[in-house]
Amino acid sequence: MTTALVLDIEGTTSPTASVYGALFGYVRERLDEWVQRHGSGPGKQLLDDARRYAGRLDATDPEMARLLREWLDANVKCEPLKNIQGLISGEGFRDGRLHGEFFPDVAPALRRWRADGARVYCYSSGSERNQRDWFTYARTGRLDELIDGYFDLASAGSKRTAAAYRHISEVIGIGPADIVFLSDSPDELGAAATAGWSVLGVARAGEPTRPVPPHHWITSFDQVDAHSPVPSSTQDLPNDTVERSTP
Repeated sequence: MTTALVLDIEGTTSPTASVYGALFGYVRERLDEWVQRHGSGPGKQLLDDARRYAGRLDATDPEMARLLREWLDANVKCEPLKNIQGLISGEGFRDGRLHGEFFPDVAPALRRWRADGARVYCYSSGSERNQRDWFTYARTGRLDELIDGYFDLASAGSKRTAAAYRHISEVIGIGPADIVFLSDSPDELGAAATAGWSVLGVARAGEPTRPVPPHHWITSFDQVDAHSPVPSSTQDLPNDTVERSTP
């Protein structure tokens, strides 16, 4: 019996457009002002972290704002950007301008899995703070109470490395054989499988994903039973899926 399900967010629990559109757009519009406001204040450490990551220790604040926008537009998955992004978007969640967006099958599945005794975690390149806000300020009502914990680049490492999944297993105290990872990224699924986890690919209609072997793929969380989450055969998949590039 699987005792833990670990979920990706973008393309898995939530539409890609809601992340790239509303969330990234909100952050992009406010980067200049945020950098100006925090260049010598509480956010200075985060900006210095970004300078070190870029190898630009002498970069001015306006140069850093421009670089952060470039990273955001390219969906660069680096810790300094994700931490800054989490702080900026946090303001939007708290003033009601941002909401977590989820596919309609997600909330019922979370409640069903928890009722069946499973533990549920999230692992995303977005900061833990950003993930928590996404579930707490879900448009249809709070979902954070259904999540047992969050992992990001800082707490676990790259989602494309098996070491990250081994680390998560150690932290939550559940053996690899009792964990299933759900994601729309074949690279992430492969890394988790290498770490000994069971994996399920999620290929939702309208999302930029194409199922690739050898993984099992589903189209909805309705197909996942916490007691036996990996089906014996691949499910019927949407015809409009396309191969996804995973930057």
